[in-house]
Amino acid sequence: MHIDSVTASAMSDSKSRTCLGSLFVVASLICCAYFISSGFLAKEYNNRLSRWEVINMLQNSKSTMCKAQCRPPGSEALPQGIVVKTSNLEMRPLWSDTEKPDNLEPSANLLAIAVGIKQKEIVDRIVKKFPERDFVVMLFHYDGVVDEWRDLEWNDRAIHLSAVNQTKWWFAKRFLHPDIVAEYKYIFLWDEDLGVDNFDPTQYLSIVEDEGLEISQPALDPVKSEVHHQITARKRNSRLHRRIYKFKGSGRCDSRSTAPPCIGWVEMMGPVFSRAAWRCAWYMIQVRTTKYVLRALRPQPYCLHIDRVFYDIMALFSANDLIHAWGLDMQLGYCAQGDRMKNVGVVDAQYIVHFGLPTLGVKAENELSSTQVNNTQTEQFSKPEASAPSESRKVDSRPEIRWQSSIEMKMFRKRWENAVKEDKCWIDPYQQSPLN
Repeated sequence: MHIDSVTASAMSDSKSRTCLGSLFVVASLICCAYFISSGFLAKEYNNRLSRWEVINMLQNSKSTMCKAQCRPPGSEALPQGIVVKTSNLEMRPLWSDTEKPDNLEPSANLLAIAVGIKQKEIVDRIVKKFPERDFVVMLFHYDGVVDEWRDLEWNDRAIHLSAVNQTKWWFAKRFLHPDIVAEYKYIFLWDEDLGVDNFDPTQYLSIVEDEGLEISQPALDPVKSEVHHQITARKRNSRLHRRIYKFKGSGRCDSRSTAPPCIGWVEMMGPVFSRAAWRCAWYMIQVRTTKYVLRALRPQPYCLHIDRVFYDIMALFSANDLIHAWGLDMQLGYCAQGDRMKNVGVVDAQYIVHFGLPTLGVKAENELSSTQVNNTQTEQFSKPEASAPSESRKVDSRPEIRWQSSIEMKMFRKRWENAVKEDKCWIDPYQQSPLN
């Protein structure tokens, strides 16, 4: 009886140990499985985390790269490859994109002229001097007359822009944006009263390129031309000149002169710009100013008429300067893409005649509106020096235009001086040559 009980007890202990062992094995397997799965999950998590970090890094890098790109304002919503920054003035046919066999390449240069119908014959001679294969022609019609040019053989290939009583510089600011004319190597921005019998555009540009001129003009025939500044007059037996010497009178020029109009200067009736120089000069033209108010008295000869005593002129806050471009010539040297004493010049070998014709601002009485006619008749009646009825009546507004031009020039000078003071980063390369 005792032996049986001992045996039973031993068997019970053996079962308990077997159970515990099984539980231990199961627990060990569970633990192993947990650690293995944990390691796998941790590795997967780390891998995923690394992938997200790489993605975030790439996105941040792309964002930084995109922010660093210089894109034209307003094009941010477009893919960069669709943005075209420049264009040209080439005309295209409506029904085909096939180029003419004799004109496979676009014109390399631009001729832009401010014109009135009264100078039609002179303009015709000018345009015929410029080869069609090398020049696009653009006419600025300041008198509003366009249809009367249709009989000229080159009319259909010219670009016509019309705005009544606007200046060449008004047109140029609005229609010769640097991005539009960027494909043209040189821009001729001419008046209409120029004689070109002794001028060849191709030979002229050959000289300009050889000499590295960024801003230039043909010299003026000193005998036949209206010459305002000695530097524009042609020198015989000379290819070109960049300076003049003047030892008498006011505004003397000698070998030490470094400022316009002694050196680095062209006149505004027939300038020629490189594309880089024009991109710079364009910014100075026709600028709206809102800061400065000028009051100026216009002295008049003593007389009894109140309207002849003086004009009190105020440049309003919304006024524009450089519509007539007075004063621009003195500052063009800043756009010479380097030293204005080297990169600005007057070409003597190819010269023109400046007729100095009265154009913009002069009208016959039958061209005026009824209100203008009445005002003119009243003014003439009130003047002792009024013309006799038999004389041809013309209304000459050029004195008023010159007066307005001088007002604009003063505004421009003041704005330039203030801009120089306010721009702490700008260094004037011509500090010894202040604005005259």
